[in-house]
Amino acid sequence: MKTTLLTFLSVVALICASTTAHADRLVVKGSDTLGAKLVPQLAEQFKAEHSDATFDIAAEGSTTGFAALIDGTAQIGMSSRPAKPAEIAAATAKGVTLKETIVAHDGVAVIVNSANPIKGLTKKQVEQIFTGQVSDWSAVGGAGGPISIYTRNTSSGTYSEFKELAMNKRDYAPSAQKMAGNEQIAAEVGKNANGVGYVGLAYIKAAGIKVVPIDGEMPSVASVQKKVYPYARPTFFYTNGEPSGLAKAFVEFTLSAAGQKIVAGAGFVPVQ
Repeated sequence: MKTTLLTFLSVVALICASTTAHADRLVVKGSDTLGAKLVPQLAEQFKAEHSDATFDIAAEGSTTGFAALIDGTAQIGMSSRPAKPAEIAAATAKGVTLKETIVAHDGVAVIVNSANPIKGLTKKQVEQIFTGQVSDWSAVGGAGGPISIYTRNTSSGTYSEFKELAMNKRDYAPSAQKMAGNEQIAAEVGKNANGVGYVGLAYIKAAGIKVVPIDGEMPSVASVQKKVYPYARPTFFYTNGEPSGLAKAFVEFTLSAAGQKIVAGAGFVPVQ
């Protein structure tokens, strides 16, 4: 009898421990722009104040964040674009309400190899380059040579947003090479003298690249805040309705003065 009681108590203790561990585990999925640098930094500081908290962060593109929220495998979805109507409809069908919270602002910088003599581009030239209408640098004032285009992959929010912001919703050139993240784009452009791509502000200091002014405007905190840089955008956390528990605490921390200081330090533009 004593053995049976001890076994029962052990099982209860394990269940309680498992429940507690699950309650203190926050799953955050989605945008590489947010998830490669900023959210891990926020998580580290948050854990310093919430010692029982653990994080599972997967930065594989904004589309994956919405999918995870809809199927219930994440509490927070990171996104560098607003939810699409189809995603909202899919969420509603599953009883999920997508609530968006702007957590930072960003500017999508057009980058070229540091050896490229180009001094700047117009919005029209950017559209022509990324759609493949212009395929040689000599057509836009460069030294000449076939343009190599690097973009994010189709699950990326930046992939979609750049089409909206810079390409009049036109398709990318068939020759465009799709990369998994901002860092990969910067690395490829840094190795290719004829390369061109785009990255968020947090990734513009990579080796071998330089940022190109667009219609005379450089992406910066000031130009994004003043909305004069043409490729500025908000970035988001999405939750299933009003967040609760650890998700609520993390969203609130991100929006706090301490969280927004980390936002600025990571190369993003604070919301306040």
